[in-house]
Amino acid sequence: MSLKTLTSAAALALASTVAHADYSLTILHTNDFHDRFEPINRFDSTCSPDDNAEGKCFGGIARMITAINEAKARAEGDVLLLDAGDQFQGSLFYTQYGGDLAAEFMTQLGYDAMAVGNHEFDDGPEGLAAFLDQVEFPVLSANIDVSQNNLLAGKVRKSTILSRGDERIGVVSVLAEDTPETSSPGASVVFSSAVDAAQAEIDALTEDGVNKIILLTHVGLPADRRLAEALTGVDLIIGGHSHTLLSNTDEDAEGTYPTVVNDVPIVQAYAYSKYLGELQVTFDDDGNLTEISGDPILLDASVAEDEAAVARVAELAQPLEELRNRVVAEASEPIEGAREVCRAMECPMGNLVADAMLDRVKDQGVEIAIQNGGGLRASIDAGEVTMGEVLTVLPFQNTLSTFEVSGATIVEALENGVSQVEDGAGRFPQVAGMSYTVDLSKEPGSRISDVMVGGAPIDMEKVYGVVSNNYVRNGGDGYGMFVDAANAYDFGPDLADVTAEFIASNAPYQPYTDGRITVNK
Repeated sequence: MSLKTLTSAAALALASTVAHADYSLTILHTNDFHDRFEPINRFDSTCSPDDNAEGKCFGGIARMITAINEAKARAEGDVLLLDAGDQFQGSLFYTQYGGDLAAEFMTQLGYDAMAVGNHEFDDGPEGLAAFLDQVEFPVLSANIDVSQNNLLAGKVRKSTILSRGDERIGVVSVLAEDTPETSSPGASVVFSSAVDAAQAEIDALTEDGVNKIILLTHVGLPADRRLAEALTGVDLIIGGHSHTLLSNTDEDAEGTYPTVVNDVPIVQAYAYSKYLGELQVTFDDDGNLTEISGDPILLDASVAEDEAAVARVAELAQPLEELRNRVVAEASEPIEGAREVCRAMECPMGNLVADAMLDRVKDQGVEIAIQNGGGLRASIDAGEVTMGEVLTVLPFQNTLSTFEVSGATIVEALENGVSQVEDGAGRFPQVAGMSYTVDLSKEPGSRISDVMVGGAPIDMEKVYGVVSNNYVRNGGDGYGMFVDAANAYDFGPDLADVTAEFIASNAPYQPYTDGRITVNK
C-alpha cells in the first residue's frame, strides 16, 4: 500500500496491473483553524470590514462553508472531510465561547473525523470534554490514554473506520508528544510514542481487512516525515501543527502537494482558514493507492461568503466589538510576527513583546525578558493598532511572571529554546535585556554562545531577575528549569494589556531588530 512513482508535481501513479475495480475518493481537509471564524488579512490577523469589502482578505468560516460545499458538489465519487486538529485558540471567539463555535460549525459542515490538536487542551481536559459532548463525529488520537480522566474516558478514539458503500477507509491519528509542554492536558492524560501507537492501530485495522488507511496527524511536517519513514501500511498522511503550506501552484509553499517521503504522500494546508485542502485519490481493488492529485484552494475574495454564516458570525461577534475595535496605538510600519520568523530568529514582534515585558518590571530589578516565539500568533499591519489585533497576536491570556535564576539556568533555558528550531517549535526564545548567538550546525544542548546581559558577559553564578509569561515560567515549551525558580510570582498583568500599553507609550511604534539574536547555520 505505497506509492512507487512520482509522475508530476501534482500527480502520482503506480505502475501496476489493471485493478478489478478502482475506487476514487475526494478528500477535503483543514488544519489549525484556530478560531478564525472571521476573515483574516495578509498578516493572518483581524481583517477590517472595509478591507474585506475591497477583496483584500482571506478565509473565515463563511468562505470555508462555500468552498467545502462547492468542492463536495463537483466531486466525482465519494467525499471525506477531515480536520487535523487545533480548531481551538487564536481569537476572541475562543476567549468568549471556548470550543462551542467549533462544535457548531464543524457539525454543520459534516466533518467525518478530527484529530486532537495540542491546543484542544488549552483549557485542560475540561475544555476538550465540553467540545466532545457537542459533536458526533469521531475525534481521534492513538498515542494518548485518557482512560484515567473521568471527563474524557471513552470519548477519544484511537482510530475509526469510515464506510462509503462497500468501501472501508481507516483513519488513525496521533498527537505531538510534547503537548504536555505546549498545552495543559494534565497528569491524567498519558502520552506514548506516536510511531508505536500509530503502527499498532494500522496493524489492527489491516488485520480487520481495512486496506485503505489514512494517518491524520497533529505533529508537524518534520515529524510527519519521520512517521512516513518509520511506519508500514499507511497510504496517506494528512497533517497539521506546523502550519505548513504544501502546494504545486503557490510560490510561497514549503513543498509540493503532496510531498512524498518513503513512498508515502503527505499533505497539509497552512492554517487560519486561509486554504481548503482538496485531494483526489484512486485505490485499486487491493487498496493500493494508484493516483493522487490536487492542491489547496486559496479562500480569497473569489470565494463568496455564505450569507447565513456571515450573519451568524456577526451575531456572535457583538459581545466582542467594543473591546477589539478600541484603537490602542499606531504602528509606523507592519510589525512582523510570522510563525516561520519568530520561531527561528530575532523578529520585530518578539522584540516588541519582550521589550514591553521588561519595561513593565524594570523597576523591580529585573534584567532579562524571555518570550517564547510560539506565543506570538500573528503580525500587525501599519497604521492604527486595535486591541483586537493585539489579542490576535497574544490570545492566550498569559500573565507576566517574574522570578530569579542563575546565569547557568538562563543558558540552559536558551539551549532548550533553540533545541528544536529545525522543527519550527514554539520554544524559540525572543529576548530583551540580553543577546546571544546560536549555532544551528551544532547538536542541541551545545548551540548557545556569546550570551551578554546588559552589555556584559553572562555570569554563570550570578542570580538574575527574569520576566517571562506564566506559561513559560511554569515549564511550558520545555522550560522546566524555571519551575522551581526563586521568588516566582506568576500573577502579573495580562501580557496583551502590557504590550498594548507599551505600543501606546511609544506611538507611533517603529518596529525593529537590533542584532540581539545571531543565528549561524
